[in-house]
Amino acid sequence: MSIQVTDLTKVYGAQKAVDGISFSAGKGVLGFLGPNGAGKSTTMKILTGYLPQTSGTAEVAGFDVNSKSLEVRSRIGYLPENNPLYQDMYVKESLAFIAGVHGMKDPQARIQEVIELTGLTPEQHKKIGQLSRGYRQRVGLAQAILHDPEVLVLDEPTSGLDPNQLIGIRQLIRDLGQTKTIILSTHIMQEVEAVCDHVVIISKGRIVANDTLKGLTDAHGGKTLEQIFISVTNS
Repeated sequence: MSIQVTDLTKVYGAQKAVDGISFSAGKGVLGFLGPNGAGKSTTMKILTGYLPQTSGTAEVAGFDVNSKSLEVRSRIGYLPENNPLYQDMYVKESLAFIAGVHGMKDPQARIQEVIELTGLTPEQHKKIGQLSRGYRQRVGLAQAILHDPEVLVLDEPTSGLDPNQLIGIRQLIRDLGQTKTIILSTHIMQEVEAVCDHVVIISKGRIVANDTLKGLTDAHGGKTLEQIFISVTNS
């Protein structure tokens, strides 16, 4: 498995943000769902090396996120919820900067490929600060996939996209899931149904559902994912 989480816990003072969760993910798209404050972003920050856990273990591509942090970061692409970008950089300039961070040699062909994949071609010569929210989101996704990582962690990747843009980005995520392991966090249930193979739902720091989409719907009498989500997170 490309991602293996075992008894993962994160404590802030007296609060357990993540409470002993375990799950795994291989190639494909895993929908990582939960209400606000459930522990999703905390878990993803631990997986990407931005935050240490209190206890438990997490491995990415066979490497422990604590003891082998650099190996993990070289194999993972991360689009965080707040999508921090250098507003004064041009689109191509920002991608070249990220390529340098990853030590990519002669990255220009890959930069152009990623620009086309993420639909940034008409905006590629603009400063990031001049872009709409949807296009800035595309820049964040382009940065995440630039070094061709085997694992992607995407926190609300389609935030700010219009319906036409959604179609292209969802298809890109589906295509990437053919060869990569992707953790996708979103509040849009239709998006999960459109792109995800498997679903993990977390509530109050604990996993309350972990199954394929079909397995979930069969286990809940054919209910929609939205109905299932409400049921398992309100209990």
